[in-house]
Amino acid sequence: MTPDPNSRPRLAPGCRLGENNNQRVLLMPERALRLNGPSLEIVERCDGKHTVGQIVADLQKIYSKAASEKVEQDILGYLALLHDQRALDFDL
Repeated sequence: MTPDPNSRPRLAPGCRLGENNNQRVLLMPERALRLNGPSLEIVERCDGKHTVGQIVADLQKIYSKAASEKVEQDILGYLALLHDQRALDFDL
C-alpha cells in the first residue's frame, strides 16, 4: 500500500506516543516501538492534520543532504509499514 500524498495519516485507535526510560516510543496494543531520528520526525507529524506530501516536504528540508527521492521513498515505506502494523490510519 503506497500512501496517497493528499491523505492525512493519524495514529490508529489504541496507539499513542509515549516515553519509556527517556526514549520516545509509539505505544501500540501489546507492543511498543522505539522512535528516534527520522522515525520520530515522521510519527510526530501523523496527527491527522499534515498530509503525506507535507510530511515528505518537511523531512526533505530537514534531511537536505540526502537525495530527495530517497527521503520520499523511505517515508512512504515507513508509513506503509506502520499502516500494515495497524498503527496508522489515513484520512482523505
